[in-house]
Amino acid sequence: MSAAPPAYRAARRAGLAPLLRRAGAGIGTLPLSLAAALLVGFALTALVSDEPLRAWLALLTGPLPEFHLGAHGWEARRVVLFGAAIEDAITLALLGLAIALPFRARQFTLGADGQMFLGALAAVATSLALAAWPAAIVLPASLLAAMVVGGTWGLLPGWMKVRHGASEIVTSLMLNLVAVQLFRLILSEWMSDPGAGFIATPVLPPAAALAPLIPGTHVSAMLIAVPLLAWAAQAMLDRTSAGYALRAVGQAPDFARRMGLPVARTVMLSTALGGLFAGLAGLHVSHALLGRLPVDLPAGLGYEGLVVALLARNQPRAIPMAALLYAYLRAGGQAMERGTDVPREMVLVIQALIILFVVSERLWPRLAEGLARWRARGHHALPSPGAVS
Repeated sequence: MSAAPPAYRAARRAGLAPLLRRAGAGIGTLPLSLAAALLVGFALTALVSDEPLRAWLALLTGPLPEFHLGAHGWEARRVVLFGAAIEDAITLALLGLAIALPFRARQFTLGADGQMFLGALAAVATSLALAAWPAAIVLPASLLAAMVVGGTWGLLPGWMKVRHGASEIVTSLMLNLVAVQLFRLILSEWMSDPGAGFIATPVLPPAAALAPLIPGTHVSAMLIAVPLLAWAAQAMLDRTSAGYALRAVGQAPDFARRMGLPVARTVMLSTALGGLFAGLAGLHVSHALLGRLPVDLPAGLGYEGLVVALLARNQPRAIPMAALLYAYLRAGGQAMERGTDVPREMVLVIQALIILFVVSERLWPRLAEGLARWRARGHHALPSPGAVS
């Protein structure tokens, strides 16, 4: 078989660059990034596992429930890990919204942890204080308390930046420390249950509990509320004057100031909205997942919300799916670690690589640019028609 002529090879090279450029700008980079991440992850799994296919299937399908036909009809098994992934996704989506909205105004706040802690504490205190009241009063009051306290704590970094020029990164991190220690002080000194056996609040009254939607899990009505909240946040950004101001301040603050937009108020609004969503995440943790608050509530979830916001490119409408992807990978990593010979450290490396590929939004456009330059060099190297005898 004869070799392909140079003109044909140049045409083939010319066709790849527009294809990749369309993939980066048209259908989006996520499918290509996921495919590349899965290939690299499988290659790493093959290096450390005697059964790489089984280990990889555990990562990809481990969180899914199994359905069996029994004497009483179809029965679902392995719902605990599936439920854990959904529960994590709800919390992470709320924290992702808490990070993304300030980011859209170019406010790089990292205070979601403290806002979540204090929002949860306010919600639990309200529920315990209204224990004798019906759920129609207890739950809305607890919800309002979580949003108000979380939003107020979130407002502080924005106010300090506007009033004193303080960096929102530094102030939000410092306020995290203050909030966590304040949470532990209040809980251990004034809200602990002496009969619990450990330092924790009393169990929440039944009227305050968020009932599960899926039996055997803690997946509550927040599963429905989170996509609606994400849609509302996106609509606020796209269709309201406050959202326009927020986007303008984030993209061109000097231009926004010259146009007479309320820059200071918009900065504070963005950080307060972030705190509001973090407070809702705290309510979900306390009222849907735990049913009470322990003093050693683990910190660090706010930083995972940062990863979710990056996965979603700070687009509220994409945050629920980004949170589900992240939570599913985490649950799949647990299944891989428990059921295969892949060590925990490698599981974490694979998860990190998948996330790294997904957030590398410029990978495919840059590859397209490189192919375009290669095409140009190949085109110039072709002999001109007049040079052919």
